[in-house]
Amino acid sequence: MTTKITFLGTGNALVTKCYNTCFALQYAGETFLTDAGGGNGILAQLEKAHIAVSSIRNLFLTHGHTDHILGVIWVIRMVASLYTRGKHAGLTIFCHDECEQKLRTFCQMTLTAKLQAVLDNGIKFVCLKNGDGFQAGPFKGTAFDILSTKAKQFGYRLTLPDGKILVCLGDEPYNPACLSYAQNADYLLSEAFCLYAEREEFKPYEKHHSTSLDAARVAWELQAKNLVLYHTQDNNLAARKTLYTAEAKKEFSGPVYVPDDLESLEI
Repeated sequence: MTTKITFLGTGNALVTKCYNTCFALQYAGETFLTDAGGGNGILAQLEKAHIAVSSIRNLFLTHGHTDHILGVIWVIRMVASLYTRGKHAGLTIFCHDECEQKLRTFCQMTLTAKLQAVLDNGIKFVCLKNGDGFQAGPFKGTAFDILSTKAKQFGYRLTLPDGKILVCLGDEPYNPACLSYAQNADYLLSEAFCLYAEREEFKPYEKHHSTSLDAARVAWELQAKNLVLYHTQDNNLAARKTLYTAEAKKEFSGPVYVPDDLESLEI
C-alpha cells in the first residue's frame, strides 16, 4: 500500500485562478491535511478530490497567514458539526502556539456555542515547539521552525508508513539552520513564488520568497530525491508545469513535480 498526496491548492496568497496551497496525505482510508487555504473553498476542493471530511483525522497548520489558516476554520466547523451528530471520530490539530491562539479566537468569534463545545473534546490541539515529534495517524513527524522573517512558521519532516521521508519546507525559502530536518528527503516540498525569469515582475526576494531555480538549487544541496514545487503565481497556469519544471531542471537532475490543483501523486 502506498501513500497518496493530493494537492488541493497550489497557488500563493493572491491567486484567483487556482486555490491557495494546501495538500492531503491519504493512507488506508485516513487523511492528514496540511493547511487549508484561505476560505470555504477548501470544502469544494475536498469534494472535488473525493476526500470525505470524516476521513480527516489530523491537520497540520504551518502558520497564521490568511491563505493558510482561514480554511481551517471551515474544516473545524464541518468536523464539529459532524462530531455532534456522531459522524466524525475526532480531529487533532498540530500547530505552534501563535496559530493555536488565533484558531481559538476565530472559533470563539465565529462559531456557535454548540460547535465551540467540541473544542478540546472532539477537536484537540497539540501545541508544538521546534523539534517536537508528533504522530498523525500512520505518519510520524518532527516539526521544525523554518525561521521565517515574517510570521512564525513550522514545517515538518515526515516518515511515511513505508519508511520514505517527506519534508514540507512551508512557504518561505529554506534556512540552512534547518539542515538536519530537511536533508536527504525522498520528497522535498518547496515554495516557488515565480520563475527566476520573472523575478523583476513579481519581486520574490522583496517578499522573502524563492524562485523555481532557487528551490531546485536547494533540493540539489539537500540531496533530495524528488522535488515538488507549489505556492506559485497563477499568471500562466496552462504553461506553469512546463516552465517551472524546465527552469528547475537547470539546477536539479531528479524528478520535478509542479502539480495542478487536485492533482495526486502516489509516493
